[in-house]
Amino acid sequence: MLHEQELRVKWLGKRPYLPVWRSMQQQGKKMAEDPACAEAVWLCEHHPVYTTGRRGVDNRRSNKPLLAPLHRVDRGGETTFHGSGQVLMYPLLRLQARNLGVRSYVHLLETSCIRLLADYHIDAHRREGFPGVWLSNKKIAAVGVRLRQGISYHGMALNMHVDPKYFEAINPCGLGFSVANMCASSPCDEQLRTCAIAWATHLQRLLESENYSG
Repeated sequence: MLHEQELRVKWLGKRPYLPVWRSMQQQGKKMAEDPACAEAVWLCEHHPVYTTGRRGVDNRRSNKPLLAPLHRVDRGGETTFHGSGQVLMYPLLRLQARNLGVRSYVHLLETSCIRLLADYHIDAHRREGFPGVWLSNKKIAAVGVRLRQGISYHGMALNMHVDPKYFEAINPCGLGFSVANMCASSPCDEQLRTCAIAWATHLQRLLESENYSG
């Protein structure tokens, strides 16, 4: 049974990927060992980096070089890009205590993003068989998660205004889909933070909703 706790939402600003990933692992371990350690949602922007999931599925394009470092990490999913103009949401939640399976949790993350985009008058949707959030046949948000000892790791990446050149080196979902951005011009730090906090608010409302079934 999950004790009533505050969900700690924190904007980290622009940070390198690896230190945030290591901190995420440390925080998840603390949560698994100490029931009093609060759940959290970390929000940030990263310096340019590619990451690939623990299965190491190679969806890079053979004729395009990667334009940033590549790291294999412990989430699910294929190679993707994180960088400037993108909001990352990393929920550290006790999914087992919340009786949320991985599939329901991914659905919840996607729902939170779709509701955020609706606030910006953007009509986004799911695409059957392809995790993430879409605008027609273009992916605007990617999802990749890990569940360990009942704790969720990693999360979602939402493109506000990402330079498309970084995605030219990879094949999202392996089927030649392209990516979309929320806005036409590069957002400032305050715009990124505002969007991130609003996203976390939608997630928190879903988690608090007794009617949410996944």
